[in-house]
Amino acid sequence: MPNLKVKKGNPFALFPLLVFVLLFIGTGIITKDFSNMPLNVAILIAAAIALMMNRKEKLSSKVETFTKGAGHPNIILMAVIFILAGAFSAVARGMGAVESTVNLGLSLLPTNLLMVGLFVIGCFISISMGTSMGTVVALAPIGIGIASQTGIPLALAMATVIGGAMFGDNLSMISDTTIAAVRTQNIKMKDKFKVNFLIVLPGAIVTAIVLGIITRGNVASLGGDYPYELFKILPYIAVFVAALLGAHVLVVLLGGTLFAGIIGMIDGSYSFGGFLQLVAEGIISMEDLAIIAILIGGVVEIIKYNGGIDYLLYVITSKIKSKKGADFGIAGLVSMANIATANNTISIIITGPLAKSIADEYEIDPRKSASLLDMFASSWQGILPYGGQMLAAAGLAAISPVSIIPYSFYPVLIGICGVVAILIGYPKFRQTDKSVEKIVVSPIEDK
Repeated sequence: MPNLKVKKGNPFALFPLLVFVLLFIGTGIITKDFSNMPLNVAILIAAAIALMMNRKEKLSSKVETFTKGAGHPNIILMAVIFILAGAFSAVARGMGAVESTVNLGLSLLPTNLLMVGLFVIGCFISISMGTSMGTVVALAPIGIGIASQTGIPLALAMATVIGGAMFGDNLSMISDTTIAAVRTQNIKMKDKFKVNFLIVLPGAIVTAIVLGIITRGNVASLGGDYPYELFKILPYIAVFVAALLGAHVLVVLLGGTLFAGIIGMIDGSYSFGGFLQLVAEGIISMEDLAIIAILIGGVVEIIKYNGGIDYLLYVITSKIKSKKGADFGIAGLVSMANIATANNTISIIITGPLAKSIADEYEIDPRKSASLLDMFASSWQGILPYGGQMLAAAGLAAISPVSIIPYSFYPVLIGICGVVAILIGYPKFRQTDKSVEKIVVSPIEDK
């Protein structure tokens, strides 16, 4: 077995995360009501426990570590996205954008294809925006509207939105996860895209088929026509176009909020003062999620400092015995890191260097290791009840994130596709050799 230098770490450092999960999910299972243990209370208890651990360190030092993680750029960006998403959602809803968009969909599509259409749109938007969070906050209001006017469960609609969002998060050229995966494995983005696309496409197709089947026969609650006004749909169109042009998610949300507000004031849906009130209400509605994201970031940083992440890496790498075992090792590494951090980008950044070492030692094609990192991180991120995407969708829909998990078909299928690819070998394709800039044939399935 190749000699991979990994710190043994400290399994007890994971205790705060275990407490958090048990408090949130365990209470819900016991009481049959997941609202009995609010997420913010559960993570606050976990944070207090994390700060009490490692008595050798001064409290001031531990607090500094906590605030360092809570203030990580990715965490703060997520918090800002949350509150801007709330503003955009409230302003768009106030001027009738959601109702018009939903009714347009009801008018153009058979009821049993509404979820299929929502999923496909989510895939298209997320691969253009490069962010699953931006896609969730843009499409969740539409999914909520569709669910409210049909017999489709609200949790299914939110799971559909998240599934489409994770499709692009895994594949987009401008996605943070893609950038992190290709940089840590030292390959070209388009080569990683080729591998990922061929593997996850079957999962997307199966998801669309399943959505079509399980929503077949739903009857819209509206009678007669589905009235809509095209100009009220313009904010969503503007968001989509901005995404296609590669605009930053913050620009997309700010621009969408202002555009929706202007239309609402011209239309008479609300005054300037009413617009400001809706912005404030939208921000307040998402403040709780922003605080949860910040607290999770702090807890994860303490877990990392105390050796919890190192322990996960040590356990996974100690089990590697073969080339396929190395493939599963890389998948397991990023999976465990993602479960611990609830952030697919951070999990790839943490495990990427070690995955590169494993790939080099076992002669695994770097395109394959990059693909594994991104696929399994995206898979777990799409089903974690305390992940940002799930929290955002659940917050906007005012439902428990746990209720969404049973309908999370696409994230689960990503993982299944990844396992199948490891077992039967990856497809052949042409790679751009970056040293001589020419095309060479390079199969990457296991020898």
